[in-house]
Amino acid sequence: MSHPQRYELLLIPDHSRTRSGAPGRPIRSAIVAATGETGASGYPRYAGEGMEADVDPATRTVEAVLIDGEELDYGMSVQVADAEGELPSAR
Repeated sequence: MSHPQRYELLLIPDHSRTRSGAPGRPIRSAIVAATGETGASGYPRYAGEGMEADVDPATRTVEAVLIDGEELDYGMSVQVADAEGELPSAR
């Protein structure tokens, strides 16, 4: 199975959700590229610009992530941008 070679990841504070429930504005973004490795989650590993993440290519869900080598703080989430930095649609 072929996986995308890069993604844009968005770091979003959970408290910033809009009234409609859509994600708020990201406070950081990073372009990550495939490393060719599989992460501990079993999904392909991507890294770049201080972010390292395991991404499920079928659902574009971030399954594991490190920001500058640290685990994600409570109240924060990381999502894959839809295109050119756009936030994913509210689900």
